[in-house]
Amino acid sequence: MKSRPSVILEYSLYLRLKQLHLQEQVYHELCGDKYRAKRFFYTLSRDSRTPARVTSAYTHAQIGAMAQNRAEEDEFINKAPLQESRETEEERKRKEEDFGYGLYPERSGSGSRFKQGSIGESLFTFRHKCHIMLQVAMDTSPYAKLLLGAMKSSGCTVHKDRHFSCEDCDGTVSGGFDAATSQIVLCQNNIHQQAHMNRVVTHELIHAFDHCRARVDWFNSFRHLACSEIRAANLSGDCSFVNEISRFNFGLKEHHQACVRGRALRSILAVRKVSREEAELVVDEVFDSCFHDHAPFGRIPHNKKDAKFAYRDYENRDRYYANL
Repeated sequence: MKSRPSVILEYSLYLRLKQLHLQEQVYHELCGDKYRAKRFFYTLSRDSRTPARVTSAYTHAQIGAMAQNRAEEDEFINKAPLQESRETEEERKRKEEDFGYGLYPERSGSGSRFKQGSIGESLFTFRHKCHIMLQVAMDTSPYAKLLLGAMKSSGCTVHKDRHFSCEDCDGTVSGGFDAATSQIVLCQNNIHQQAHMNRVVTHELIHAFDHCRARVDWFNSFRHLACSEIRAANLSGDCSFVNEISRFNFGLKEHHQACVRGRALRSILAVRKVSREEAELVVDEVFDSCFHDHAPFGRIPHNKKDAKFAYRDYENRDRYYANL
Protein backbone atom coordinates (compact mmCIF):
# COMPACT_ATOMS: atom_id res chain seq x y z
CA MET A 1 0.00 0.00 0.00
CA LYS A 2 1.31 3.37 -0.99
CA SER A 3 1.91 6.04 1.61
CA ARG A 4 -0.12 9.20 1.64
CA PRO A 5 2.82 11.46 0.49
CA SER A 6 3.48 9.23 -2.53
CA VAL A 7 -0.19 9.34 -3.54
CA ILE A 8 -0.22 13.12 -3.24
CA LEU A 9 2.98 13.34 -5.32
CA GLU A 10 1.55 11.17 -8.09
CA TYR A 11 -1.67 13.19 -8.09
CA SER A 12 0.27 16.44 -8.28
CA LEU A 13 2.30 15.02 -11.20
CA TYR A 14 -0.97 14.10 -12.92
CA LEU A 15 -2.34 17.61 -12.49
CA ARG A 16 0.93 19.10 -13.80
CA LEU A 17 0.90 16.88 -16.89
CA LYS A 18 -2.74 17.78 -17.49
CA GLN A 19 -1.83 21.47 -17.25
CA LEU A 20 0.96 20.95 -19.76
CA HIS A 21 -1.48 19.23 -22.08
CA LEU A 22 -3.83 22.20 -21.87
CA GLN A 23 -0.93 24.41 -22.94
CA GLU A 24 -0.60 22.49 -26.23
CA GLN A 25 -1.77 25.44 -28.28
CA VAL A 26 0.94 27.63 -26.73
CA TYR A 27 3.88 25.40 -27.44
CA HIS A 28 2.40 24.40 -30.79
CA GLU A 29 3.19 27.95 -31.81
CA LEU A 30 6.74 27.44 -30.59
CA CYS A 31 7.33 24.07 -32.24
CA GLY A 32 7.90 25.75 -35.58
CA ASP A 33 11.39 26.43 -34.19
CA LYS A 34 12.89 23.40 -32.48
CA TYR A 35 15.31 25.49 -30.41
CA ARG A 36 12.60 27.83 -29.17
CA ALA A 37 10.67 24.78 -28.01
CA LYS A 38 13.70 23.49 -26.14
CA ARG A 39 14.18 26.87 -24.41
CA PHE A 40 10.52 26.91 -23.49
CA PHE A 41 10.66 23.50 -21.86
CA TYR A 42 14.03 24.33 -20.20
CA THR A 43 12.40 27.30 -18.50
CA LEU A 44 9.48 25.10 -17.54
CA SER A 45 11.81 22.48 -16.02
CA ARG A 46 13.32 25.10 -13.69
CA ASP A 47 9.92 25.47 -12.06
CA SER A 48 10.28 23.93 -8.60
CA ARG A 49 6.75 22.59 -8.75
CA THR A 50 7.59 20.29 -11.70
CA PRO A 51 9.92 17.31 -11.01
CA ALA A 52 12.90 17.34 -13.36
CA ARG A 53 12.62 13.70 -14.46
CA VAL A 54 8.95 14.08 -15.43
CA THR A 55 9.53 17.34 -17.27
CA SER A 56 12.57 15.95 -19.08
CA ALA A 57 10.74 12.84 -20.29
CA TYR A 58 7.64 14.82 -21.23
CA THR A 59 9.75 17.48 -22.96
CA HIS A 60 11.69 15.06 -25.16
CA ALA A 61 8.57 13.11 -26.06
CA GLN A 62 6.62 16.23 -26.97
CA ILE A 63 9.49 17.81 -28.92
CA GLY A 64 9.88 14.63 -30.99
CA ALA A 65 6.15 14.31 -31.63
CA MET A 66 5.74 17.97 -32.48
CA ALA A 67 8.75 17.96 -34.78
CA GLN A 68 7.34 14.96 -36.63
CA ASN A 69 3.90 16.54 -36.90
CA ARG A 70 5.47 19.77 -38.11
CA ALA A 71 7.45 17.92 -40.77
CA GLU A 72 4.35 16.06 -41.96
CA GLU A 73 2.38 19.30 -42.04
CA ASP A 74 5.07 21.09 -44.06
CA GLU A 75 5.26 18.16 -46.46
CA PHE A 76 1.48 18.24 -46.94
CA ILE A 77 1.42 22.00 -47.43
CA ASN A 78 4.19 21.83 -50.01
CA LYS A 79 2.77 18.87 -51.91
CA ALA A 80 -0.94 19.67 -51.89
CA PRO A 81 -0.84 22.68 -54.25
CA LEU A 82 1.44 20.81 -56.65
CA GLN A 83 -0.86 17.83 -56.74
CA GLU A 84 -3.90 20.06 -57.15
CA SER A 85 -2.27 22.01 -59.97
CA ARG A 86 -1.20 18.75 -61.62
CA GLU A 87 -4.77 17.44 -61.51
CA THR A 88 -6.07 20.74 -62.84
CA GLU A 89 -3.57 20.63 -65.68
CA GLU A 90 -4.51 17.07 -66.56
CA GLU A 91 -8.20 17.92 -66.43
CA ARG A 92 -7.64 20.93 -68.69
CA LYS A 93 -5.71 18.86 -71.23
CA ARG A 94 -8.40 16.19 -71.25
CA LYS A 95 -11.04 18.87 -71.67
CA GLU A 96 -9.21 20.35 -74.65
CA GLU A 97 -8.60 16.99 -76.25
CA ASP A 98 -12.08 15.52 -75.87
CA PHE A 99 -14.40 18.48 -76.26
CA GLY A 100 -12.73 20.72 -78.83
CA TYR A 101 -11.56 23.45 -76.45
CA GLY A 102 -8.23 23.48 -78.27
CA LEU A 103 -10.01 25.22 -81.16
CA TYR A 104 -10.69 28.20 -78.86
CA PRO A 105 -7.32 29.34 -77.42
CA GLU A 106 -8.81 31.96 -75.13
CA ARG A 107 -10.88 29.22 -73.42
CA SER A 108 -8.06 26.72 -73.18
CA GLY A 109 -5.89 28.88 -70.92
CA SER A 110 -3.50 30.51 -73.40
CA GLY A 111 -5.56 33.68 -73.56
CA SER A 112 -5.35 36.62 -75.91
CA ARG A 113 -2.18 38.54 -76.66
CA PHE A 114 -3.94 41.80 -75.87
CA LYS A 115 -5.56 42.91 -72.64
CA GLN A 116 -9.32 43.18 -72.89
CA GLY A 117 -10.41 46.75 -73.51
CA SER A 118 -6.91 47.92 -74.39
CA ILE A 119 -5.87 50.03 -77.38
CA GLY A 120 -3.96 47.08 -78.82
CA GLU A 121 -7.12 45.00 -78.78
CA SER A 122 -9.03 47.72 -80.63
CA LEU A 123 -6.34 48.20 -83.27
CA PHE A 124 -5.16 44.66 -83.90
CA THR A 125 -8.25 42.49 -83.35
CA PHE A 126 -11.72 42.31 -84.87
CA ARG A 127 -13.54 42.42 -81.53
CA HIS A 128 -15.20 45.79 -82.07
CA LYS A 129 -16.40 44.80 -85.54
CA CYS A 130 -17.61 41.48 -84.15
CA HIS A 131 -19.76 43.18 -81.52
CA ILE A 132 -21.28 45.51 -84.09
CA MET A 133 -22.20 42.64 -86.43
CA LEU A 134 -23.59 40.68 -83.47
CA GLN A 135 -25.87 43.56 -82.53
CA VAL A 136 -27.07 43.86 -86.14
CA ALA A 137 -27.82 40.13 -86.23
CA MET A 138 -29.79 40.27 -82.98
CA ASP A 139 -31.80 43.28 -84.21
CA THR A 140 -32.48 42.35 -87.85
CA SER A 141 -32.14 38.60 -88.44
CA PRO A 142 -35.56 36.87 -88.24
CA TYR A 143 -33.80 33.62 -87.31
CA ALA A 144 -32.06 35.20 -84.32
CA LYS A 145 -35.11 37.23 -83.23
CA LEU A 146 -37.30 34.13 -83.19
CA LEU A 147 -34.77 32.11 -81.20
CA LEU A 148 -34.18 34.91 -78.71
CA GLY A 149 -37.94 35.25 -78.17
CA ALA A 150 -38.37 31.50 -77.77
CA MET A 151 -35.58 31.31 -75.20
CA LYS A 152 -37.05 34.22 -73.27
CA SER A 153 -40.44 32.47 -73.22
CA SER A 154 -38.71 29.33 -71.93
CA GLY A 155 -37.16 31.24 -69.05
CA CYS A 156 -33.67 31.57 -70.58
CA THR A 157 -33.33 35.25 -71.41
CA VAL A 158 -30.20 35.91 -73.46
CA HIS A 159 -28.03 38.91 -72.60
CA LYS A 160 -25.48 40.08 -75.14
CA ASP A 161 -22.70 40.88 -72.67
CA ARG A 162 -23.17 37.69 -70.66
CA HIS A 163 -23.96 35.01 -73.24
CA PHE A 164 -21.88 36.09 -76.26
CA SER A 165 -18.10 36.28 -76.46
CA CYS A 166 -16.02 37.44 -79.46
CA GLU A 167 -12.71 35.59 -79.44
CA ASP A 168 -9.86 34.52 -81.68
CA CYS A 169 -10.24 30.89 -82.74
CA ASP A 170 -8.64 28.22 -84.82
CA GLY A 171 -9.03 28.78 -88.55
CA THR A 172 -11.30 25.75 -88.98
CA VAL A 173 -14.26 27.02 -86.91
CA SER A 174 -16.51 30.09 -86.95
CA GLY A 175 -18.20 29.72 -83.60
CA GLY A 176 -19.19 27.39 -80.80
CA PHE A 177 -21.45 26.89 -77.81
CA ASP A 178 -19.73 26.39 -74.46
CA ALA A 179 -22.22 24.46 -72.34
CA ALA A 180 -19.98 24.77 -69.27
CA THR A 181 -20.46 28.54 -69.16
CA SER A 182 -23.66 28.84 -71.28
CA GLN A 183 -21.81 31.14 -73.67
CA ILE A 184 -21.79 31.43 -77.44
CA VAL A 185 -18.31 31.94 -78.87
CA LEU A 186 -18.04 33.99 -82.06
CA CYS A 187 -14.74 33.66 -83.88
CA GLN A 188 -13.92 37.28 -84.66
CA ASN A 189 -10.91 36.38 -86.79
CA ASN A 190 -13.00 34.14 -89.07
CA ILE A 191 -16.26 36.09 -89.42
CA HIS A 192 -15.98 39.08 -91.74
CA GLN A 193 -19.41 39.38 -93.38
CA GLN A 194 -22.80 40.12 -91.87
CA ALA A 195 -24.49 37.17 -93.60
CA HIS A 196 -21.88 34.84 -92.13
CA MET A 197 -22.41 36.33 -88.68
CA ASN A 198 -26.18 35.83 -88.99
CA ARG A 199 -25.74 32.13 -89.80
CA VAL A 200 -23.24 31.54 -86.99
CA VAL A 201 -25.42 33.33 -84.41
CA THR A 202 -28.46 31.33 -85.53
CA HIS A 203 -26.57 28.04 -85.48
CA GLU A 204 -25.23 28.57 -81.96
CA LEU A 205 -28.55 29.93 -80.67
CA ILE A 206 -30.17 26.65 -81.70
CA HIS A 207 -27.64 24.84 -79.49
CA ALA A 208 -28.42 27.31 -76.70
CA PHE A 209 -32.16 26.73 -77.20
CA ASP A 210 -31.65 22.96 -76.93
CA HIS A 211 -29.55 23.53 -73.82
CA CYS A 212 -32.39 25.59 -72.35
CA ARG A 213 -35.37 23.39 -73.15
CA ALA A 214 -33.86 19.90 -72.69
CA ARG A 215 -31.36 18.18 -70.43
CA VAL A 216 -28.67 17.83 -73.06
CA ASP A 217 -25.63 15.87 -71.90
CA TRP A 218 -23.08 17.59 -74.14
CA PHE A 219 -19.98 15.96 -72.68
CA ASN A 220 -21.04 12.32 -72.28
CA SER A 221 -23.72 11.59 -74.88
CA PHE A 222 -22.84 11.51 -78.58
CA ARG A 223 -26.53 11.03 -79.37
CA HIS A 224 -27.48 14.33 -77.73
CA LEU A 225 -24.64 16.17 -79.44
CA ALA A 226 -25.48 14.65 -82.83
CA CYS A 227 -29.15 15.54 -82.48
CA SER A 228 -28.42 19.19 -81.68
CA GLU A 229 -25.94 19.42 -84.58
CA ILE A 230 -28.54 17.99 -86.96
CA ARG A 231 -31.12 20.51 -85.81
CA ALA A 232 -28.64 23.40 -86.07
CA ALA A 233 -27.62 22.46 -89.61
CA ASN A 234 -31.25 21.96 -90.64
CA LEU A 235 -32.78 25.13 -89.17
CA SER A 236 -30.02 27.75 -89.32
CA GLY A 237 -29.89 28.20 -93.10
CA ASP A 238 -26.49 26.51 -93.39
CA CYS A 239 -27.89 24.26 -96.13
CA SER A 240 -29.87 26.86 -98.04
CA PHE A 241 -29.80 26.75 -101.82
CA VAL A 242 -27.68 29.90 -102.07
CA ASN A 243 -25.09 28.65 -99.59
CA GLU A 244 -24.83 25.29 -101.32
CA ILE A 245 -24.35 26.94 -104.70
CA SER A 246 -21.56 29.08 -103.22
CA ARG A 247 -19.89 25.85 -102.04
CA PHE A 248 -20.31 24.29 -105.50
CA ASN A 249 -22.49 21.55 -104.08
CA PHE A 250 -25.27 20.50 -106.41
CA GLY A 251 -27.93 17.84 -106.07
CA LEU A 252 -31.55 17.14 -106.82
CA LYS A 253 -32.86 14.25 -104.75
CA GLU A 254 -32.81 14.83 -100.98
CA HIS A 255 -29.89 17.20 -101.28
CA HIS A 256 -30.98 19.13 -98.19
CA GLN A 257 -30.90 15.97 -96.06
CA ALA A 258 -27.46 15.06 -97.38
CA CYS A 259 -26.19 18.56 -96.60
CA VAL A 260 -27.58 18.45 -93.05
CA ARG A 261 -26.06 15.04 -92.47
CA GLY A 262 -22.67 16.09 -93.81
CA ARG A 263 -22.46 19.33 -91.83
CA ALA A 264 -23.59 17.66 -88.60
CA LEU A 265 -20.92 14.99 -89.11
CA ARG A 266 -18.29 17.67 -89.76
CA SER A 267 -19.21 19.52 -86.56
CA ILE A 268 -19.02 16.37 -84.43
CA LEU A 269 -15.61 15.40 -85.81
CA ALA A 270 -14.32 18.92 -85.08
CA VAL A 271 -15.08 18.78 -81.36
CA ARG A 272 -14.79 15.06 -80.50
CA LYS A 273 -11.94 12.61 -80.88
CA VAL A 274 -13.97 9.83 -82.53
CA SER A 275 -13.63 7.92 -85.77
CA ARG A 276 -15.68 8.91 -88.79
CA GLU A 277 -17.42 5.53 -88.79
CA GLU A 278 -18.54 5.93 -85.18
CA ALA A 279 -19.79 9.48 -85.83
CA GLU A 280 -21.70 8.35 -88.93
CA LEU A 281 -23.33 5.56 -86.95
CA VAL A 282 -24.57 7.94 -84.26
CA VAL A 283 -25.83 10.50 -86.82
CA ASP A 284 -27.74 7.83 -88.72
CA GLU A 285 -29.25 6.55 -85.49
CA VAL A 286 -30.85 9.86 -84.48
CA PHE A 287 -31.24 11.54 -87.87
CA ASP A 288 -34.92 10.93 -88.59
CA SER A 289 -36.29 12.09 -85.25
CA CYS A 290 -34.00 15.10 -84.96
CA PHE A 291 -34.37 16.19 -88.59
CA HIS A 292 -38.15 16.44 -88.14
CA ASP A 293 -37.88 18.41 -84.89
CA HIS A 294 -38.42 21.98 -86.11
CA ALA A 295 -38.89 23.75 -82.77
CA PRO A 296 -39.20 26.66 -82.31
CA PHE A 297 -39.60 27.55 -86.02
CA GLY A 298 -42.44 25.15 -86.76
CA ARG A 299 -40.99 24.57 -90.24
CA ILE A 300 -37.65 24.39 -92.03
CA PRO A 301 -36.69 27.99 -92.85
CA HIS A 302 -34.91 27.38 -96.15
CA ASN A 303 -34.29 31.09 -96.67
CA LYS A 304 -34.81 34.49 -95.08
CA LYS A 305 -38.36 34.72 -96.41
CA ASP A 306 -39.31 31.45 -94.72
CA ALA A 307 -37.68 32.68 -91.53
CA LYS A 308 -39.77 35.88 -91.63
CA PHE A 309 -42.97 33.87 -91.98
CA ALA A 310 -41.88 31.60 -89.13
CA TYR A 311 -41.13 34.63 -86.95
CA ARG A 312 -44.52 36.18 -87.80
CA ASP A 313 -46.31 32.96 -86.87
CA TYR A 314 -44.34 32.75 -83.66
CA GLU A 315 -45.26 36.31 -82.71
CA ASN A 316 -48.95 35.59 -83.39
CA ARG A 317 -49.02 32.16 -81.74
CA ASP A 318 -51.32 33.30 -78.89
CA ARG A 319 -53.67 35.50 -80.91
CA TYR A 320 -56.17 32.72 -81.66
CA TYR A 321 -56.57 31.83 -78.00
CA ALA A 322 -56.81 35.49 -77.01
CA ASN A 323 -59.83 35.99 -79.29
CA LEU A 324 -61.82 33.06 -77.88
